[in-house]
Amino acid sequence: MTTLAQPLTRIREEKGSYAFKAVNYLIFATFAVLCAYPFYYLIINSISANDISALGDVRWWPMGIQLENYVQVFNLPGLPQAALVSIGRTVLGTAATVMASAFLGFMFTQARLWKRQFWYRVIIVTMYFNAGLIPVFIIMKTLGLTNNFWVYILPFIVQPFNIILVKTYVESMPDSLQEAAEVDGANIFQIFFRVMLPNMTPILATVAIFSAVAQWNSFQDTLIYVTDQSLYTLQFLLYMFINQAASLAAAAQQAGGNLGSVASAATQQTATSIRMTVSVIVVLPIIFIYPLFQRFFVKGIMLGAVKG
Repeated sequence: MTTLAQPLTRIREEKGSYAFKAVNYLIFATFAVLCAYPFYYLIINSISANDISALGDVRWWPMGIQLENYVQVFNLPGLPQAALVSIGRTVLGTAATVMASAFLGFMFTQARLWKRQFWYRVIIVTMYFNAGLIPVFIIMKTLGLTNNFWVYILPFIVQPFNIILVKTYVESMPDSLQEAAEVDGANIFQIFFRVMLPNMTPILATVAIFSAVAQWNSFQDTLIYVTDQSLYTLQFLLYMFINQAASLAAAAQQAGGNLGSVASAATQQTATSIRMTVSVIVVLPIIFIYPLFQRFFVKGIMLGAVKG
Protein backbone atom coordinates (compact mmCIF):
# COMPACT_ATOMS: atom_id res chain seq x y z
CA MET A 1 0.00 0.00 0.00
CA THR A 2 2.84 2.30 0.90
CA THR A 3 4.69 1.55 -2.31
CA LEU A 4 1.60 2.51 -4.37
CA ALA A 5 1.00 5.72 -2.41
CA GLN A 6 4.52 7.05 -2.98
CA PRO A 7 4.31 7.16 -6.80
CA LEU A 8 0.85 8.75 -6.59
CA THR A 9 2.17 11.41 -4.19
CA ARG A 10 5.13 12.07 -6.48
CA ILE A 11 2.82 12.41 -9.49
CA ARG A 12 0.61 14.88 -7.60
CA GLU A 13 3.68 16.91 -6.57
CA GLU A 14 4.95 16.97 -10.15
CA LYS A 15 1.57 18.09 -11.47
CA GLY A 16 1.39 20.78 -8.80
CA SER A 17 4.90 21.93 -9.68
CA TYR A 18 4.07 22.09 -13.39
CA ALA A 19 0.86 24.01 -12.68
CA PHE A 20 2.74 26.45 -10.43
CA LYS A 21 5.40 27.03 -13.11
CA ALA A 22 2.74 27.46 -15.81
CA VAL A 23 0.92 30.09 -13.76
CA ASN A 24 4.21 31.88 -13.02
CA TYR A 25 5.20 31.90 -16.68
CA LEU A 26 1.78 33.21 -17.65
CA ILE A 27 1.89 36.03 -15.08
CA PHE A 28 5.43 37.11 -15.96
CA ALA A 29 4.74 36.86 -19.69
CA THR A 30 1.71 39.10 -19.20
CA PHE A 31 3.79 41.65 -17.32
CA ALA A 32 6.48 41.48 -20.00
CA VAL A 33 3.94 42.17 -22.73
CA LEU A 34 2.44 45.07 -20.75
CA CYS A 35 5.92 46.58 -20.27
CA ALA A 36 7.02 46.07 -23.89
CA TYR A 37 3.81 47.15 -25.62
CA PRO A 38 4.27 50.96 -25.14
CA PHE A 39 7.66 50.77 -26.90
CA TYR A 40 6.21 48.55 -29.62
CA TYR A 41 3.32 51.00 -30.03
CA LEU A 42 5.75 53.90 -30.53
CA ILE A 43 7.76 52.00 -33.13
CA ILE A 44 4.83 50.75 -35.24
CA ASN A 45 3.26 54.21 -35.28
CA SER A 46 6.53 55.86 -36.27
CA ILE A 47 6.92 53.61 -39.34
CA SER A 48 3.23 53.55 -40.34
CA ALA A 49 1.49 55.84 -42.81
CA ASN A 50 1.07 59.19 -41.07
CA ASP A 51 -2.54 59.72 -42.10
CA ILE A 52 -3.53 56.35 -40.59
CA SER A 53 -1.42 56.89 -37.48
CA ALA A 54 -2.97 60.32 -36.87
CA LEU A 55 -6.42 58.69 -36.75
CA GLY A 56 -5.26 56.30 -34.02
CA ASP A 57 -5.90 53.21 -36.13
CA VAL A 58 -2.42 51.69 -35.66
CA ARG A 59 -2.58 49.49 -32.57
CA TRP A 60 -1.17 46.01 -33.18
CA TRP A 61 0.91 46.07 -36.36
CA PRO A 62 2.28 48.75 -38.74
CA MET A 63 0.07 49.88 -41.60
CA GLY A 64 1.49 51.42 -44.77
CA ILE A 65 5.12 51.01 -43.73
CA GLN A 66 7.42 53.94 -44.58
CA LEU A 67 10.62 55.38 -43.05
CA GLU A 68 10.23 58.95 -44.28
CA ASN A 69 9.38 60.09 -40.74
CA TYR A 70 12.93 59.49 -39.55
CA VAL A 71 14.43 61.33 -42.52
CA GLN A 72 12.21 64.36 -41.91
CA VAL A 73 12.57 64.36 -38.12
CA PHE A 74 16.37 64.34 -38.37
CA ASN A 75 16.03 67.47 -40.49
CA LEU A 76 14.24 69.30 -37.69
CA PRO A 77 16.33 72.23 -36.40
CA GLY A 78 18.80 71.40 -33.65
CA LEU A 79 18.17 67.66 -33.44
CA PRO A 80 21.62 66.36 -34.53
CA GLN A 81 23.38 68.86 -32.25
CA ALA A 82 21.12 67.92 -29.35
CA ALA A 83 21.90 64.24 -29.93
CA LEU A 84 25.64 64.97 -29.70
CA VAL A 85 25.14 66.93 -26.48
CA SER A 86 23.11 64.11 -24.95
CA ILE A 87 25.66 61.48 -25.98
CA GLY A 88 28.50 63.63 -24.64
CA ARG A 89 26.87 64.27 -21.27
CA THR A 90 25.89 60.61 -20.92
CA VAL A 91 29.37 59.27 -21.70
CA LEU A 92 31.35 61.84 -19.70
CA GLY A 93 28.84 62.08 -16.87
CA THR A 94 28.61 58.32 -16.47
CA ALA A 95 32.40 57.88 -16.50
CA ALA A 96 32.90 60.66 -13.93
CA THR A 97 30.15 59.37 -11.65
CA VAL A 98 31.40 55.78 -11.79
CA MET A 99 34.99 56.77 -10.96
CA ALA A 100 33.95 59.13 -8.17
CA SER A 101 31.58 56.57 -6.67
CA ALA A 102 34.23 53.84 -6.87
CA PHE A 103 36.96 55.93 -5.26
CA LEU A 104 34.82 57.50 -2.53
CA GLY A 105 33.11 54.20 -1.76
CA PHE A 106 36.55 52.60 -1.41
CA MET A 107 37.99 55.42 0.70
CA PHE A 108 35.08 55.34 3.15
CA THR A 109 36.05 51.77 3.99
CA GLN A 110 39.55 52.88 5.04
CA ALA A 111 39.93 53.37 8.79
CA ARG A 112 42.97 55.62 8.17
CA LEU A 113 40.82 58.25 6.43
CA TRP A 114 40.73 61.39 8.58
CA LYS A 115 37.25 61.98 10.09
CA ARG A 116 35.88 59.14 7.95
CA GLN A 117 32.52 58.83 9.71
CA PHE A 118 32.00 62.59 9.71
CA TRP A 119 32.56 63.00 5.95
CA TYR A 120 30.48 59.93 5.20
CA ARG A 121 27.53 61.34 7.17
CA VAL A 122 27.93 64.73 5.45
CA ILE A 123 27.48 63.05 2.07
CA ILE A 124 24.55 60.92 3.25
CA VAL A 125 22.71 63.99 4.62
CA THR A 126 22.57 65.44 1.10
CA MET A 127 20.25 62.59 0.11
CA TYR A 128 17.54 64.06 2.34
CA PHE A 129 18.17 67.81 2.36
CA ASN A 130 19.03 70.35 -0.30
CA ALA A 131 19.19 74.12 -0.51
CA GLY A 132 16.29 74.48 -2.93
CA LEU A 133 16.00 75.56 -6.53
CA ILE A 134 16.81 79.28 -6.23
CA PRO A 135 19.94 78.92 -4.03
CA VAL A 136 21.24 76.15 -6.29
CA PHE A 137 20.63 78.31 -9.38
CA ILE A 138 22.53 81.20 -7.75
CA ILE A 139 25.44 78.87 -6.97
CA MET A 140 25.53 77.56 -10.54
CA LYS A 141 25.46 81.09 -11.93
CA THR A 142 28.19 82.25 -9.53
CA LEU A 143 30.37 79.32 -10.58
CA GLY A 144 29.81 80.18 -14.25
CA LEU A 145 28.01 76.93 -15.01
CA THR A 146 24.87 78.44 -16.56
CA ASN A 147 24.95 78.09 -20.36
CA ASN A 148 27.95 75.81 -19.87
CA PHE A 149 28.21 72.16 -20.91
CA TRP A 150 29.79 71.27 -17.56
CA VAL A 151 26.54 72.02 -15.76
CA TYR A 152 25.48 68.58 -17.02
CA ILE A 153 28.54 66.85 -15.54
CA LEU A 154 29.91 68.46 -12.37
CA PRO A 155 26.76 68.64 -10.16
CA PHE A 156 26.07 64.92 -10.68
CA ILE A 157 29.52 63.44 -10.06
CA VAL A 158 29.00 62.70 -6.36
CA GLN A 159 25.88 60.56 -5.89
CA PRO A 160 25.37 59.40 -2.26
CA PHE A 161 23.27 56.36 -3.16
CA ASN A 162 25.93 55.06 -5.55
CA ILE A 163 28.63 55.64 -2.94
CA ILE A 164 26.66 53.59 -0.42
CA LEU A 165 26.36 50.72 -2.91
CA VAL A 166 30.09 50.73 -3.67
CA LYS A 167 31.10 51.07 -0.01
CA THR A 168 28.96 48.11 0.99
CA TYR A 169 30.28 46.08 -1.93
CA VAL A 170 33.91 46.81 -1.01
CA GLU A 171 33.21 45.81 2.60
CA SER A 172 32.00 42.44 1.33
CA MET A 173 35.34 41.78 -0.41
CA PRO A 174 38.06 39.81 1.43
CA ASP A 175 40.38 41.99 3.53
CA SER A 176 43.26 39.79 2.41
CA LEU A 177 43.27 41.48 -1.02
CA GLN A 178 44.26 44.84 0.41
CA GLU A 179 46.49 43.37 3.09
CA ALA A 180 48.53 41.44 0.52
CA ALA A 181 48.96 44.59 -1.57
CA GLU A 182 50.08 46.58 1.48
CA VAL A 183 52.62 43.89 2.35
CA ASP A 184 54.04 44.24 -1.18
CA GLY A 185 54.45 47.98 -0.57
CA ALA A 186 51.52 49.31 -2.62
CA ASN A 187 50.21 52.77 -1.71
CA ILE A 188 46.53 53.66 -1.47
CA PHE A 189 46.20 54.62 -5.13
CA GLN A 190 47.92 51.47 -6.34
CA ILE A 191 45.65 49.39 -4.12
CA PHE A 192 42.59 51.11 -5.53
CA PHE A 193 43.49 51.06 -9.25
CA ARG A 194 45.33 47.75 -9.45
CA VAL A 195 43.62 45.60 -6.82
CA MET A 196 40.17 46.87 -5.88
CA LEU A 197 38.91 48.50 -9.08
CA PRO A 198 39.27 45.39 -11.30
CA ASN A 199 37.21 43.43 -8.74
CA MET A 200 34.36 45.96 -8.63
CA THR A 201 32.95 45.21 -12.10
CA PRO A 202 29.42 44.12 -11.00
CA ILE A 203 28.76 47.12 -8.76
CA LEU A 204 30.37 49.58 -11.18
CA ALA A 205 28.18 48.24 -13.99
CA THR A 206 25.16 48.80 -11.75
CA VAL A 207 26.25 52.37 -11.00
CA ALA A 208 26.89 52.92 -14.72
CA ILE A 209 23.32 51.87 -15.55
CA PHE A 210 21.83 54.22 -12.95
CA SER A 211 24.01 57.11 -14.06
CA ALA A 212 23.60 56.61 -17.81
CA VAL A 213 19.82 56.38 -17.62
CA ALA A 214 19.63 59.46 -15.37
CA GLN A 215 21.94 61.47 -17.64
CA TRP A 216 20.20 60.45 -20.84
CA ASN A 217 16.69 61.13 -19.52
CA SER A 218 17.45 64.41 -17.76
CA PHE A 219 15.96 67.58 -19.21
CA GLN A 220 15.14 69.78 -16.19
CA ASP A 221 18.73 71.00 -15.84
CA THR A 222 18.55 72.24 -19.43
CA LEU A 223 15.24 73.95 -18.66
CA ILE A 224 16.68 75.71 -15.59
CA TYR A 225 20.32 76.48 -16.43
CA VAL A 226 20.60 76.65 -20.23
CA THR A 227 19.30 79.17 -22.74
CA ASP A 228 21.96 78.57 -25.40
CA GLN A 229 20.28 76.44 -28.08
CA SER A 230 23.58 74.77 -29.03
CA LEU A 231 23.58 73.15 -25.55
CA TYR A 232 20.03 71.80 -25.68
CA THR A 233 19.80 68.07 -25.00
CA LEU A 234 17.75 65.54 -26.93
CA GLN A 235 15.33 65.08 -24.05
CA PHE A 236 14.75 68.82 -23.79
CA LEU A 237 14.08 69.03 -27.52
CA LEU A 238 11.66 66.13 -27.12
CA TYR A 239 9.90 68.11 -24.42
CA MET A 240 9.70 71.10 -26.76
CA PHE A 241 8.72 69.02 -29.80
CA ILE A 242 5.86 67.35 -27.95
CA ASN A 243 4.55 70.75 -26.84
CA GLN A 244 4.93 72.16 -30.34
CA ALA A 245 4.21 69.07 -32.41
CA ALA A 246 1.48 70.65 -34.54
CA SER A 247 3.56 73.68 -35.54
CA LEU A 248 6.62 71.51 -36.20
CA ALA A 249 4.59 69.25 -38.46
CA ALA A 250 3.48 72.25 -40.49
CA ALA A 251 7.07 73.54 -40.66
CA ALA A 252 8.31 70.14 -41.81
CA GLN A 253 5.75 70.07 -44.62
CA GLN A 254 6.65 73.60 -45.71
CA ALA A 255 10.36 72.78 -45.65
CA GLY A 256 9.74 70.25 -48.43
CA GLY A 257 8.88 73.03 -50.89
CA ASN A 258 7.31 71.74 -54.06
CA LEU A 259 7.98 68.18 -53.00
CA GLY A 260 5.79 68.69 -49.96
CA SER A 261 2.89 69.79 -52.15
CA VAL A 262 2.92 66.55 -54.10
CA ALA A 263 3.86 64.23 -51.25
CA SER A 264 1.20 61.76 -50.25
CA ALA A 265 -0.70 62.09 -46.99
CA ALA A 266 1.01 58.90 -45.86
CA THR A 267 4.40 60.61 -45.61
CA GLN A 268 3.45 64.18 -44.64
CA GLN A 269 4.41 64.99 -41.06
CA THR A 270 1.65 65.21 -38.46
CA ALA A 271 1.69 66.03 -34.75
CA THR A 272 1.39 62.31 -33.98
CA SER A 273 4.25 61.31 -36.28
CA ILE A 274 6.51 63.95 -34.70
CA ARG A 275 5.76 62.69 -31.19
CA MET A 276 6.15 59.01 -32.04
CA THR A 277 9.31 59.30 -34.13
CA VAL A 278 11.19 61.58 -31.74
CA SER A 279 10.20 59.37 -28.80
CA VAL A 280 11.63 56.30 -30.56
CA ILE A 281 14.87 58.13 -31.36
CA VAL A 282 15.27 59.13 -27.71
CA VAL A 283 14.33 55.76 -26.17
CA LEU A 284 16.16 53.29 -28.46
CA PRO A 285 19.75 54.00 -27.31
CA ILE A 286 18.95 53.10 -23.69
CA ILE A 287 17.04 49.99 -24.81
CA PHE A 288 20.12 48.80 -26.72
CA ILE A 289 22.65 49.69 -24.00
CA TYR A 290 20.81 48.23 -21.00
CA PRO A 291 21.16 44.53 -22.03
CA LEU A 292 24.96 44.95 -22.18
CA PHE A 293 25.05 45.65 -18.43
CA GLN A 294 22.07 43.57 -17.33
CA ARG A 295 24.13 40.48 -16.48
CA PHE A 296 26.04 42.52 -13.87
CA PHE A 297 23.00 44.34 -12.53
CA VAL A 298 21.42 41.75 -10.22
CA LYS A 299 24.76 40.62 -8.75
CA GLY A 300 25.93 44.19 -8.24
CA ILE A 301 22.77 45.51 -6.65
CA MET A 302 22.47 42.52 -4.30
CA LEU A 303 26.10 42.54 -3.15
CA GLY A 304 26.07 46.32 -2.90
CA ALA A 305 22.92 46.43 -0.81
CA VAL A 306 23.56 43.69 1.76
CA LYS A 307 26.76 43.48 3.75
CA GLY A 308 28.22 40.03 4.30
